[in-house]
Parts: sequence; structure tokens; C-alpha cells
Amino acid sequence: MEKKHGIFSVHLNFFIVFTMMLHGLGHGFRIDQASSLRALRRAKMQGQVDQAEAEKWGVVGLSLGSEGSFEVGKMEDDVIKAGLLGQPLGVNFKQYAGYVNVDESKGRNLFYYFAEAVQDPSSKPLLLWLNGGPGCSSLGIGAMVELGPFGVEPDGRTLYSREFAWNKVANTLFLESPAGVGFSYSNTTSDYSTSGDTRTAQDTYTFLVNWFKRYPQYKARDFYIAGESYAGFYIPELSDIIIKKNMEGDSTTKIQLKGIMIGNGIMNDDTDLKGSNDYLWSHALISDETYQGLVEHCKNYSSPKCDDYQDRVEKECGKIDFSNIYGPLCSSNSSTKTKSLGGPFINAWKDSPTTMIPIYRRLIASGLRILLYSGDVDAVVPVSGTRYSIDALNLKVIKHWSSWVDDSNEVAGYQVVYDGLAFATIRDAGHEVPKCQPCRALALLKMFIANLY
Repeated sequence: MEKKHGIFSVHLNFFIVFTMMLHGLGHGFRIDQASSLRALRRAKMQGQVDQAEAEKWGVVGLSLGSEGSFEVGKMEDDVIKAGLLGQPLGVNFKQYAGYVNVDESKGRNLFYYFAEAVQDPSSKPLLLWLNGGPGCSSLGIGAMVELGPFGVEPDGRTLYSREFAWNKVANTLFLESPAGVGFSYSNTTSDYSTSGDTRTAQDTYTFLVNWFKRYPQYKARDFYIAGESYAGFYIPELSDIIIKKNMEGDSTTKIQLKGIMIGNGIMNDDTDLKGSNDYLWSHALISDETYQGLVEHCKNYSSPKCDDYQDRVEKECGKIDFSNIYGPLCSSNSSTKTKSLGGPFINAWKDSPTTMIPIYRRLIASGLRILLYSGDVDAVVPVSGTRYSIDALNLKVIKHWSSWVDDSNEVAGYQVVYDGLAFATIRDAGHEVPKCQPCRALALLKMFIANLY
């Protein structure tokens, strides 16, 4: 990476100050991944997103060129020496933040924040966290709102240590992806109108290869990927590339991917849509007539009648938080509708497939450990849709449905293990499980890494 110390210093200082602003911004600062996902879903139904090219990838996999041989920088340049502004005293783990170049010719650079494990980081695995959207911030949501080491105090000036932070279990890496999300950027303006699944996966893979060059001590470490929402596409797509590239036998770029963990993630448009409609009706949010209209007229394509019934859903449900149907409605997110497809700089989404099922079959065949989990009060990517999608894989059950408990020995949800993946629910959790049920989310992560489900 060609170092631009002045620009980097300005961005890093802004990053530290930005953490203090998050308390007041909430969903209003384009970090509402649930609304972004609902907007993309409607855009796909209306034919505004290319699905044909992405479908080829689902069947045969994605081809990649060279990751490049440019300078990737040193980890020492990215250390946050004094910690984050306003962080509590007594923080003993190291933190890093910076840019990794993923396309030298176009000047695309992805921003990351990395928190080493609280205790004994040399013995802990490495975990990459990805938020969805598409176009939502893994720093703004993932690190600062859900599972990072700190949260913002009500005074908006100081940080507190998060009791159930995921870096208590793993060295945790948060990536802003694609370029145009958060602090990630491109020097080529047209990149912001050509973002899509294919380039996001390519860039994220290139980021990882170059990040490991900057942090060589993590190259042999067990590596996991976790995320939620539209990361239900991001993560299988990225994992597919990693496994394919690992098989090519280049030891310099091999990534020790051991497993993936996806929460309330999209999987397959048809079953996701059916699950969403069924969930709204079964939870008494829409009328029988609207439900029948959705089933009849919204079979994964848009029509004037489908649009009418979608509008009826909004009216009948009223002003509720679709990502947590029994939770309070945030004042900054009082509208249930959105036209945004991403962050402030992403103005289009070029390609998005209709299904991950072919990729899941390849991942299962590779022996990759897979955990899918669902917060059970999310109506955006509800538990019913995930169960329908898993059913479409036609997997054999090897451990039947049962409850699982958290560290307080309370029933935290339910689980079932298939030949190829595990599925768990989290009681009373919405679209963003670590935010809604932090204790249960951390307990699930521990189970996943220990392979105890």
C-alpha cells in the first residue's frame, strides 16, 4: 500500500471522534441495515438489480485474478497508541485501525478497526465481522452498537467497556465494505455506482490477503467469519472464494478459514419472501386478505398489484420496527420505508444473486463449519424464512430440535443440527442479535468456536 500519512492521520483522528457521535446518530446515519435490505429486496423485485451475472457465479464460482504485489504497510503504523478518545481506564488490549488498498489503479481502500482479544490474544482465533445493508457500517453498527469492546455513554463524550464484547473470545476485525461505506473510499468516483456482490467479494478477499501480509502473526491462526443481514450473501460468497483460492495451492495466500456464523441472513429470495409473508401473518401484523394478496401477486417479481399489497403491509403494520416487532420505535427511524440502497456514497447496487443454495452446497461439501442463527422477533429476515431456506437444502437431521441455555442457565433459544450445518434461534432478539441479546449472542459464539452445539 502506498502510505499517505497525512490523509491517514486525518481519517484516523476523525474515526476516534466519530465514535463519540454515534450515541446521537443511531439509525438516522445510514446505518439501518434492515431498511437498506428491504429497499434492495423491492428493487430486485422491480428488476432494478442485475441478477443474471450473479447467478453464473452461484453455479460455477467466481474467478479471480492476482491480488497484486504492491506494498501493504506495517501493523505498527496502524496502532491506536493512546486508545480511543474517551475510553475507560485500564484497557490492556491493543487496538488498530487503518486502510488496506484493494485496487491500486483505481485507488480503492477499505477501512478496518481491529481489537485484539482482552486476554491472551496469541491463543485466540481471529474473527472477521461484516454487517449488511448492503452499504451499512461494520464500525458504526457492529463495533460501536453491537459487539465491539466499547459502547458510547449517554453523555456522548465517553465510552464504556461492553460486558459481552466479542473480543473476550476472539481477536475481532471489523471491515467497512464495500468502498463508499463508512471510511472506506475510492479515488475513482464511478466505483460508487458500480458496487455489487461480485466486486464486494473480490475486494474483501484482496483485503484479507493484504491484511495478513501486514499482520503475519495471524496468518496461521484459526479464522472465522461472522455477520448478519445482507452478509447472508457476503459471507458465503467470500467463503467460496477463500476455499477456491486455498485449493490452488499457493501457501502465501492460504487463509485458515474454519467456519462461518450468520445471523438473520438472507439465503434464497423465494423462501426468504415466503418466510417474511408467513411471519407477518402468523404474528398478527397483517390481515388475511393482504396475506393472500402477497402470496398470489408477489411471487418474487413486482407488479402494480404486488406494489399495492406491499403498501398495504406498511399501512396495516403501522409504525413499528420491523427489525424488532415488539421493541420500541426509535424516533430517528419513525418511517418504515426507505429508498436508500446503501451508505451515503453508494448510489446503486449492480448485481445480487437470487440464491446462495448452490454456494452453500459447495461450502458444506468442503467440510466448512456453518452456523445459521435467527433472532425470533425479526420480521425483516425472519426465522421462518431461514427455516424454509434450510429445508430447501434437503439436509439430514443428526441432532433433533432442542433448547439451548446461556451462561445464566436460562433457555436462550432452540437449536437443530443437520448434516452440514447447525441452526439456532435466540429468544427475544431482533435483526441485530448481539445488540438485542448480548449475553446470549456471546454464549452462542463460544459454542460455535468450541463446536459444542
